[in-house]
Amino acid sequence: MSTWTGQPSIKGSSETARMILLTCVSIGITFTWGVEMTYCTPYLLSLGLTKGQTSMVWIAGPLSGLIVQPIIGVVADESKSKWGRRRPVIAFGSVVVACSLLALGFTKEIVASFVTDKQSANTATIIVAVFSLYATDFAINGVMSCARSLVVDTLPIQKQQTGAAWTSRMGSLGHIIGYAMGAIDLIQVFGPRLGDTQFKQLTVIAAMGMLLTAAVTCWAVTERVLISARHDPRRAQGRFKVVRQIWSTLLALPPRIRGICFSVFWAWIGWFPFLVYSSTWVGEMYFRYDMVEDVRETKDALGDIGRIGSTALTMYSTVTFISAWVMPALIRAPEDETFTHRPPASIARWVETLNKLRPDLLTAWIISHLVFACAMFLTPFAASLRFATIIVAFCGIPWSLAQWAPTTFLGVEVNKLSGVSGPNPDGRNGSASYRRLSHGSNIEMHDTLRLDHGTLRLDHGDAETGPISSSTGELSGVYFGIMNIFTTLPQFIATFMSTIVFSILEPGKSPELATEAHPSEHSDTRGPNAIAVCMFIGAISSVAAAFVTSKLRHL
Repeated sequence: MSTWTGQPSIKGSSETARMILLTCVSIGITFTWGVEMTYCTPYLLSLGLTKGQTSMVWIAGPLSGLIVQPIIGVVADESKSKWGRRRPVIAFGSVVVACSLLALGFTKEIVASFVTDKQSANTATIIVAVFSLYATDFAINGVMSCARSLVVDTLPIQKQQTGAAWTSRMGSLGHIIGYAMGAIDLIQVFGPRLGDTQFKQLTVIAAMGMLLTAAVTCWAVTERVLISARHDPRRAQGRFKVVRQIWSTLLALPPRIRGICFSVFWAWIGWFPFLVYSSTWVGEMYFRYDMVEDVRETKDALGDIGRIGSTALTMYSTVTFISAWVMPALIRAPEDETFTHRPPASIARWVETLNKLRPDLLTAWIISHLVFACAMFLTPFAASLRFATIIVAFCGIPWSLAQWAPTTFLGVEVNKLSGVSGPNPDGRNGSASYRRLSHGSNIEMHDTLRLDHGTLRLDHGDAETGPISSSTGELSGVYFGIMNIFTTLPQFIATFMSTIVFSILEPGKSPELATEAHPSEHSDTRGPNAIAVCMFIGAISSVAAAFVTSKLRHL
């Protein structure tokens, strides 16, 4: 048995306040992702890269996730820092993210201070921009890994779905703020004090937001400190022990966790092209179908496409945010299967009928895959900005489920493996009864939320609910890292697929963004839109994800 000192706590006088503080860093993470997804593709295209070359640059995302998250997860799991296992990584990673964002936004100015030759400066600018993008992705993946594990470590097993839902809500809020800022003309709002382009100002704001939100979460949460880890025969020793630990755990995945990972694998082949290219696709729809000729010449095409794409993604994030609030109320949570408050007799029949109609989380997740597939099947037929915007906004509903459903399932399974048992998110009990551990402690629901191993008792809880098992989250880092491997591997597949599609359909430079290139170097835009074709292929994978997810019911 591992030994610990102290007990986890979250500042705040109510559950809502505690959840906000615990997941606040998600705002900064998704804000940063939003700036990347909206502006980095058109930014790289504006530097003169082709779409095929840009797709190879975007391999930074899956590569960083494949390397960083599993390794950071294992290292953090075994960390004995007096500050806890997760917060030091969140703090340090956020500083690296902020510095990399500033380097990305002011790449040309940084290069100009060292290189004077124009041709050499162009090449150096591309190199520095790509390096900054890689640094941002690597650092933010470390922050994201520990932020998710922090939620699992801190919350009891019955609150895993709630914590995952709050992570999705705060993440959606970060997207809304980021995309809304991208949709307005920041130069008119702030003037040139934060930079003379839209992209520069967004990187400055994203850097400050990342530092602020990470600081709030690190301040509000207190972690247990690991004294010694329990003996695990699978735990590797010696050189390269982190890699061997990941590999041995990967080979011995429990069937249900393996099923969750494969569901995520197939889903992300479909999601990656949408997340990376949807804003650029919407901007292209405007330039190619809706933009009138007398305003076609623009001084800041990057800013124009970014603002148009941000408008669509603001609507998408708003739908995601609303869904993250509404859908948990419409979907049966794990505790609903073990205890339900008795409604007044006058409405009991209606409440019971409503509860029977509510789907469980697994069913909702399956439906979300199919809904997303339907939306992606429509992308090649879009020929207007309005239709493209509707498709993007509609995808906010399945994305909300994609954010918190797998996290909930894995959080429950990880805590069961750590010695805590309880109901699964699809309503099946993990054991016949809850375990009581010999060294139990309380959650104090006053100014802070405190919890530790053992039987959990709520000061203001209902006696009818019985004992509630607490979370240990001891293995959360390595298992969430492994799930991220199944998230990143399909991104390599999607990147390879996109590269082939772009090289066939649009092998030249972007006519909308690479305005300095000779017209003979531009792609012919009269054929099928290459991004739409990539998203259409991803829809087929989403159908496969629905089939694989349905198999979880029998595991």
